[in-house]
Formats: sequence, C-alpha cells, structure tokens
Amino acid sequence: MNTIINYRDDLDLFNIFLKEEKINDIKKVDYQIIRKYLNFLYDKKYANRAIARHISSLRSFFKYLKKQDLITNNPMLLISNPKMEKKLPKIIYTSELEAILGAPDQKTPLGLRDALMLELLYATGIRVSELVGITLKDINMNKCEISILGKGSKERIVLYGERCKNLLDAYLKDARPKLDSKNAPYLLLSKRGNQVNTREVRTIIDNAVQTAGLKIHISPHVLRHTFATDMLNNGADLRSVQQLLGHESLSTTTIYTHLTNEHLRNVYLSAHPRAHK
Repeated sequence: MNTIINYRDDLDLFNIFLKEEKINDIKKVDYQIIRKYLNFLYDKKYANRAIARHISSLRSFFKYLKKQDLITNNPMLLISNPKMEKKLPKIIYTSELEAILGAPDQKTPLGLRDALMLELLYATGIRVSELVGITLKDINMNKCEISILGKGSKERIVLYGERCKNLLDAYLKDARPKLDSKNAPYLLLSKRGNQVNTREVRTIIDNAVQTAGLKIHISPHVLRHTFATDMLNNGADLRSVQQLLGHESLSTTTIYTHLTNEHLRNVYLSAHPRAHK
C-alpha cells in the first residue's frame, strides 16, 4: 500500500512540475525535461535515496506509456540513479562494550548463557542468525574454532579468544546441562530447552544495555560492526576481516575503513603538536 501511495505522490509532484513548465502533452517530455525535473528535486533538497525513488516511479510510468503506444520515445532510458550516500555502521566504544558484556548475572544458568551469547557476538563478529544456529558439533574446543553456516549456505571458520573460551567452558559445565531438557543439538538453549531464536537475542541485548545503565539502543549487528572496526584499528588486514565476517566481496568490508580512518584522524588531532591552532 505504501509503495502505491509513494508512486502516486511522485507522479503528482512530476505533474505539478510539468504544469509550472507549461507542458501539457506528455509526448513533449524528453531527456532534457527529465534532467530539469531532477535538478528541481535537488534544489528542493531531496536526498539521493528519495530522488532514486522518484526516478524509479518515472521509469515505471514511461515504460507503461511506451507499452501502450502513448509515447514514441522513452525519456528515462538514459537516466541513471544518483549515487547513494553510504551510512557508516554504528559501533560502540570500549567503556560501553565492557559494561554490556559484563551485565548478565553469571551466577544463574540463563545469565551465564546470556554472557556467552554477547561475548560470542563480539568475539567472532558473527550474525545473529549464525549465532543461534551453532550446534555443539560445530565447535572445536581444542583450536577455539567454530564452523559457521553463513549466507547462501556457505561455511566458514571463526575464532574466539580466552575470555570467550572461559565463558564457553563454564556454560557447558554449569549452565547448559540444566537447560538441556530435550537433548537439543544447539549450543544456546532457552529456559525450556529449545533453540534460542533471534528475537530472544535482541531482547537479551536490550536487557544488558538497560542493566548497564546505558541510554543507547543497539542491535546484534552493532556488535558485529564493533568487532570489525576494532580488528582493523588493532592491525588486522582487510582480507582477514572479510573472511571472518563472511563477506563475499571485499568492497563490503571496506566500509569499516571509513571508521578506522576517523579513528586515525582523532588520534592525529589529539597527538600532533601542530594539529591545533
């Protein structure tokens, strides 16, 4: 329904523009008119994403007119979409991260599970869907490795460190046996012994943030972003981070270099004696 409303609104605005240009015959709309209309949108401070939507609406409209033989030439054939603004991934910083990771009460089975869950997300950079899918047989305890089934059913190996190892050992010894009422294969179990779902993970993160007394909202993906950024800030090469994240293309991983460049900028501005007036 929203798509139809947006489509109608886009065409209404285009019609207003044509009236202002005193164009009352759709057959007179050519490439130059379309370019002028796009400049009209830019002048009104429309974002690139909104302009791309207007272009999509016009493409569909003129394609329909051409199919119905109501126009001879389609003026949209040479029109390309504007370059999309890339939003930098949201990350959290060390003090906030430590507060969140330390929030669950590890004296209870569910609290120990929650602590492991949060640590795994940050320690490995895996997606929340990958986290809940981990089975006991996926874990190589000797090598501190986990076999992950990622997007497109592609397998990869992720690693975890000493803190995560200690939590995992404690969870498998003291917590999971108390939760495993159904002999389930999954690592992370609900209080009823079922596989934890992604919605539960998000709730657990929200609770940890609240317990930590922070006034922020984060998703599981923020921990993934933080993992990637911290790895790069501490000397990891881009290709290794790509493999750990399971990105098919290196270009997907390069967005994190914008964050590390900002980190370098802050270091420079705070450390160089001539960086300030």
